[in-house]
Amino acid sequence: MKHREKTRSSLLGSIGKLGIVTLAVIGGGGLVLKLSGGAAAEEARRVPPVLHDVAATPATQSLVLAGGCFWGVQGAFQHVAGVVSATAGYAGGSAATATYEMTETGQTGHAEAVEIVFNPQQVSYGQLLQIFFSVVHDPTQVDQQGPDAGKQYRSAIFPLNDEQEKVASDYIAQLRGEGAFARPIATSIEVGKMFYRAEAYHQDYVYNNPNQPYVYVYEQPKIEALKRLFPEEYREHPVLVAEKAG
Repeated sequence: MKHREKTRSSLLGSIGKLGIVTLAVIGGGGLVLKLSGGAAAEEARRVPPVLHDVAATPATQSLVLAGGCFWGVQGAFQHVAGVVSATAGYAGGSAATATYEMTETGQTGHAEAVEIVFNPQQVSYGQLLQIFFSVVHDPTQVDQQGPDAGKQYRSAIFPLNDEQEKVASDYIAQLRGEGAFARPIATSIEVGKMFYRAEAYHQDYVYNNPNQPYVYVYEQPKIEALKRLFPEEYREHPVLVAEKAG
């Protein structure tokens, strides 16, 4: 099974910036990284809610978001109450290039993205955007999240209809106007783009590999921040692709 390049070279290349305190061997021969120092990204914080939202419907709704490595984006939203499913995939390019190997070249137009299906009677589109900007990623980084750089790691929202586009656009303007972040928001709104499901080995990756170094350092903190900053939206057991398939 082929694993992504970021699990080795990019992680090791950023260790000096993060500051390693210890490397502890855990059961099964894995490594747990204990960190101190380092800096660079915007700190997770609960940003203001949307001023107006997409109307609730009896049926489920969907949204597609990109915020760096899709492992962590998927992993975080799988812990949000009201989310029915969160599927890792690609958005922004064509069906012909919707593969991991091609997307990672940064030349396809695709971003690593996640399709989120949710029950609007439990959690709204606007609430999910608030979580996205608060804890799921750093929306001020341009074509990058953490150690991962390239167009495929950009911050983007892929609206599925005019109402979603309007709410997303207005929310970004609202956050900019309120000075929610110290740096400019880089999130793009990309209309009319299809979502393509990623390969099976990328699904539920954070849940299946909690002690993998990249996941431990970069992805698990997003779930911890969700639990801390959005306790009312947090659920302990994630909704998994494997459970839906089974």
